[in-house]
Amino acid sequence: MQPPPIAVTSGKVPVFVFPQSITFYLDDQSTHKQVLTLYNPYDIPIKFKVLSTAPNKYKVVDPEGILKAHCFVDIVVRHTALTIANCNVVDKFRIKMQEHPSKQGIGKRDVEARLLSGTYESIERSNLEQEMFQHLPTNEGKQQTSYALTPQNKQIDRGTNYVALVAGIVCIAALFLPTEGEHSPRIPDYLHLSVNFKLIFSFVLDVVLKYSYNFKICHLSFNFVKTSLELPTLGYGCV
Repeated sequence: MQPPPIAVTSGKVPVFVFPQSITFYLDDQSTHKQVLTLYNPYDIPIKFKVLSTAPNKYKVVDPEGILKAHCFVDIVVRHTALTIANCNVVDKFRIKMQEHPSKQGIGKRDVEARLLSGTYESIERSNLEQEMFQHLPTNEGKQQTSYALTPQNKQIDRGTNYVALVAGIVCIAALFLPTEGEHSPRIPDYLHLSVNFKLIFSFVLDVVLKYSYNFKICHLSFNFVKTSLELPTLGYGCV
């Protein structure tokens, strides 16, 4: 089932772009180029344009274009001013969306960009070393209270479920009766069951045995009975 269409009404709409921020590392050449992914989940094509607070420090491949409905585009951003003086400075990219071809503004999203000295691994290691975790104060005299997952005032009855037992015996007996069309002189014709009735008894027996106490043994017995009677397998699934 396809999701319902997302229409663009008059006014502002959310702009879906990932990631929300990009980070360049001075000593890691693999991070000098980042990718922003812009999504268009709407039912109309949109025109996008990428702006920046520091356009002289970045090069953007295809900073504007047309994005078809229910499509996405990768916007490649390359940092071109890799110097110590530009480290720890927060720049911003603004992605503006317009209806196409009316060019009416429908939304915008800002993405932060910063250049950090070093590499990703060295900065993460430094952050871990700076984080100091200490023990929280405890109350030695107070006993901690714990709660049982099962209410203690209710005892679980694990005895024999006679209703399920009788229902299972009836279903097994019905499954062993001859099917309509089979010749059996010992059993009268009104006890010859149709295939549909046997499918119903098979389903009821499967449900009863799944919730019985001896599940594994009963389920094996049910599979044996079903195989012996050559009954079709019932499938379950989500629509």
